Amino acid sequence: MTMILAALIPGAKPTPIPGMNGPVAEIFGYGLWLLVLAGVGGVGFGVYKLAVSDKSRNGGGSEPFKWMGGGLAAVILSSSLIAILNGIAG
Repeated sequence: MTMILAALIPGAKPTPIPGMNGPVAEIFGYGLWLLVLAGVGGVGFGVYKLAVSDKSRNGGGSEPFKWMGGGLAAVILSSSLIAILNGIAG
């Protein structure tokens, strides 16, 4: 499991945050990267559902956009948190 997780997470070393050193900072940094990956997966799944959805009048047309919107929100949230933390630490 650790090898699969290590293959998905970028090889960046999280910037140490003042007052939050050690394993907590490292887990928090990797957690934000996992949130980015989950958001990208949500957007991808939404695109897939849009491609295979029923295009007739009675089809559920809003569900793919819910997936894409949720994934995009997760990516924006995590990337802004990464930028804020890098600004604090840098």
